[in-house]
Amino acid sequence: MTAWQWLRRHPALHLWLPPAAWMGGIFALSAQSRLPHPKIGWADLLLSSGGHALVFAVLAVLWLRALGRRPHAWRWALLLTTLYALSDEWHQSFVPGRHPDPWDLLCDGVGAAAGLWVWTRIQPPAGCKSWRGTIKISPKSRSW
Repeated sequence: MTAWQWLRRHPALHLWLPPAAWMGGIFALSAQSRLPHPKIGWADLLLSSGGHALVFAVLAVLWLRALGRRPHAWRWALLLTTLYALSDEWHQSFVPGRHPDPWDLLCDGVGAAAGLWVWTRIQPPAGCKSWRGTIKISPKSRSW
């Protein structure tokens, strides 16, 4: 039996292990005193802010996946992700060479909200077997 098959037989682990592992990765990166980054001011800001947004967008989607189709699951996913982002900034206050940054927290929250928004737009509705997304393209509208 492969690890994937074993995980599929244990749905709690299959759902909750990915967000826990992702948070562990975030924690490990936050514990680094120095992370490589470009020395150009705007590129550093763009990569740092974009990186924060992307990492926390993925975490929010993993939380949403773990929570399933419960009522208000997206709100819980956003809340859990934002609370973890807050704890991440607090954790950085104890790491030499790092400091908490409100801008990073804002990027984390915006990334989480954007990730959830995109994810809910590309997921099929409950019970739908053939779904192609929210963008409808008719054969007549193609120009080629």
